[in-house]
Amino acid sequence: MPQHPLSPTATEALRLLGGLIEEGRVRKGWTRESLAERLGVGVVTLRRLVRGEPGVAAGTYFEAAALLDIPLFEPEALQDPRDRLAQGLRRQRERLRLLPSRVRRRGDDTLPDDF
Repeated sequence: MPQHPLSPTATEALRLLGGLIEEGRVRKGWTRESLAERLGVGVVTLRRLVRGEPGVAAGTYFEAAALLDIPLFEPEALQDPRDRLAQGLRRQRERLRLLPSRVRRRGDDTLPDDF
């Protein structure tokens, strides 16, 4: 059965949420692998989620948002949804550009003390 195409508003909302999830992951310093493990999904599914693909379960989006402390339902976001989504997507992309482009696994976090 072919999937019904999403409206531009729904598509943009998924992209925004996916971007916020990527931003939250980088902000927390988690690798894609560690977030995928916490969500109980594979890295491929996480990549699809970050791109805002509609085939990823809504529960996975919500769980990722909860793990990364991303607020979902703010009263102001419920007004003028098309304008808010476009504005939020622009702000999110700007913030993501300011973060490191890669997150590497942390090795031994102990500092050398042989002074």
